[in-house]
Amino acid sequence: MSVLDWDRIRVFHAVAEAGSFTKAADRLNLSQSAISRQMGALEEDLGTPLFHRHARGLVLTEQGEILQAAARTVAAKMRDAEMQLSESKDRPAGHLRINTTIGFGAGWLTAHLDEFCQRYPDITLTLLVQDSEVDLAMREADVAIRLHPPTQPDLVRRKLMTGHTHLYAAESYVQRNGAPQSLQDLDHHALIVYGNETAPPAPSLNWLIHVGQAEREPLRQAKLTVNNVIAMLKAAEAGLGIATLPDYLVHNRKLVRVLPHIEGPSFTSYFVYPEELRNSKRVAVFRDFLLEKVQGEDAW
Repeated sequence: MSVLDWDRIRVFHAVAEAGSFTKAADRLNLSQSAISRQMGALEEDLGTPLFHRHARGLVLTEQGEILQAAARTVAAKMRDAEMQLSESKDRPAGHLRINTTIGFGAGWLTAHLDEFCQRYPDITLTLLVQDSEVDLAMREADVAIRLHPPTQPDLVRRKLMTGHTHLYAAESYVQRNGAPQSLQDLDHHALIVYGNETAPPAPSLNWLIHVGQAEREPLRQAKLTVNNVIAMLKAAEAGLGIATLPDYLVHNRKLVRVLPHIEGPSFTSYFVYPEELRNSKRVAVFRDFLLEKVQGEDAW
């Protein structure tokens, strides 16, 4: 077997991560035919197929899984090397990949990124917003903002803030349906929840369907179930019903608090990153920037 071509391994890694030639071609800015030729040549070099081709996409063969595990490791080490080389400069520089939830990323963090980029013009950012967690140990991101204590071992953590939640609705909804006077009144109102099709980023997003209920009472039926907290916010603003939302997301928006004396479940957020990035300048300045911003606001 000849020495493996790193360019082909890099393309293979992108295809395996994307699950299709088309998506990988978009990410790498290559044509689909070029991707296909590279994969054909790699399979010929190795003397074994790396993918099962299906109408709905690609599935790695056993040999493909082995190569992908190795490619992930090499890609992570290359990113580490790039980071260490850029960290050798006098001021923070290079690329930082940040993972957080859709609500925190789209609803709060993006509003502050311009200020960060103005302060640190030599740092570029990728923001990965999704409610499912990425594997920091596998360097699927460099740092993450989590709404609960991290479960992955060997992660450095720093508490950012404790967030609070309350019940919110549009004024138009309250005018049309009246405001609930007790938790039991929620039985007769339209409710907006996250649901359990995918794990919610914070348990408070489904709190409405059981709060105030006796232990064996059936759960309330939601009017709308949507697995996206920004969509929950938009639905509430449109007057569709009542939602439990984090206060930071509702700050300065035209929603009214219903049952204002009722406090929803709180959550604690953490800034986390792998141990090997403990001395990274760009991680340190981003952490300190976040702490400055969260401590300077009363939205929590």
